[in-house]
Amino acid sequence: MSGDTATAGATAMVEVRGVHKRFGRLEVLRGIDLDVRPGTVTVVLGPSGSGKSTLLRAVNHLEKLDQGYVRVDGELIGYRRSGDKLRELPEREVLKQRTRLGFVFQNFNLFPHLTVLENLVEAPVGALGVPKAEARARALELLERVGLADKAAEYPRRLSGGQQQRVAIARALALEPKVLLFDEPTSALDPELVGEVLDVIKDLARAGTTMIVVTHEIGFAREVADTVVFMDGGVIVEQGPPSQVLDDPRQERTRAFLAKVL
Repeated sequence: MSGDTATAGATAMVEVRGVHKRFGRLEVLRGIDLDVRPGTVTVVLGPSGSGKSTLLRAVNHLEKLDQGYVRVDGELIGYRRSGDKLRELPEREVLKQRTRLGFVFQNFNLFPHLTVLENLVEAPVGALGVPKAEARARALELLERVGLADKAAEYPRRLSGGQQQRVAIARALALEPKVLLFDEPTSALDPELVGEVLDVIKDLARAGTTMIVVTHEIGFAREVADTVVFMDGGVIVEQGPPSQVLDDPRQERTRAFLAKVL
């Protein structure tokens, strides 16, 4: 590891090194290296099948790695080092680690039998042992923050897609994670509902939340990202500030992708 890389890793909130992932014969991630600094927003772009979502799922160990490792705030995710080998952690320890990594899925994944408030209270009480009254007070603050204080007693089916996704963001924040991971958070929404979800993510960015966002929203990437990562074929083709990657890409593959989507 070069000195520069070692220094970058030391200051990174998320450090991805040499990550490979195969599904059968298909190698979906082919040696990914990525650093995400604290308080920054990294937006991951790329065509379908490029490995974006698999990378995100690898960060919180929803996908086990074939090679490489992920560290969050200096801690190995999903493994412990034993001599020169990595040994997988028991599931209960992985679940505990995941409480530090908020994950917002494209299809919301709310519990349909719980009210909005109950969806937010369940994990802090069950996973972290937060007293119920404290978790409830925090949940109401978060619903206020995402503009849904009046929906606390509703069930998810009574909400629009945009409202459900804002609840999902509030639920991820309820665990006070070190990093928020978004997997195409607007792709399941009607076009007129996309803005209300992106506005919440923009507010989080302004507040200094460390985030990795997989999205097709180029305008959002331009406005909010500190770093834009372009992936194709399981590798990072190009990364840098939005002004460079989106407006003056160095790689022909990046230029070809942007020509189709802009």
